[in-house]
Amino acid sequence: MRKPSASVVSEPEPEASSGSSAERSLRLLALLATEGRALSLADLAARLALPKGTAHRICTQLLAGGFLTRDVDERSFSVGPALRRLAFDTLNHGVVRGLRHEVLAELVAKVGETCNFTTLDGTQVLYLDRVEAQWPLRLTLDVGSHVPLHCTASGKLFLAQMPPAARDALIAQLPLPRMTRNTIASAKGLRAECERIAQQGYACDREEFIAGLIAVAVPVQGSDGVCRAAIAVHAPVARLALEAAVANLAALQAAATRMRALL
Repeated sequence: MRKPSASVVSEPEPEASSGSSAERSLRLLALLATEGRALSLADLAARLALPKGTAHRICTQLLAGGFLTRDVDERSFSVGPALRRLAFDTLNHGVVRGLRHEVLAELVAKVGETCNFTTLDGTQVLYLDRVEAQWPLRLTLDVGSHVPLHCTASGKLFLAQMPPAARDALIAQLPLPRMTRNTIASAKGLRAECERIAQQGYACDREEFIAGLIAVAVPVQGSDGVCRAAIAVHAPVARLALEAAVANLAALQAAATRMRALL
């Protein structure tokens, strides 16, 4: 009598190892950070050569942790607050943060006014570091503060450094509240201003954010030539005319060159 053959039960394919899962998550976050815009699940899956189910599972996990957020179109994803906080903490970590602070401190000693180091955070400017000049009349914005793009020197600089198509698309969506009578509050005017900034290589705040306050900002480029941050000097116009602030351009650019190695 023939023995019944043992039935073979196919085991489900094992989940990818934690290392593989982590690597996929990091690649997804890196893609979104590099792209600088929201991507759909289908885009993410295609760009990363992942099955849609796998991409969906990763996005769900990253959403839960705050590393991703849904865009206005809920089918698309962009970087979330937890990832921005991680980037902020990394940029301000230890020795590198101290070296960047020294660059700002030396710049303040040269120009005699408050200087700051900022980066683009979504649709706002994020203050990464600042050194105050020792004057009784000054504006204090804490590290970690956010300010608008359309009416600040650093913000307009970041817009101007974007590819024109991406810049125009963002400007079309930005709210443009009038902060002072000098604020550029129209998309057409802001686009024209950005074109001027792109040509001259620096940006000015002509009392556009706060009445009585001027600023000049220059880009800090990464090794790839992309603007990653900005260095700016600002001061009350009663103490420093805009023309005098622009006269410090060489010192600002020298500091930006030094800062490039500390990104």
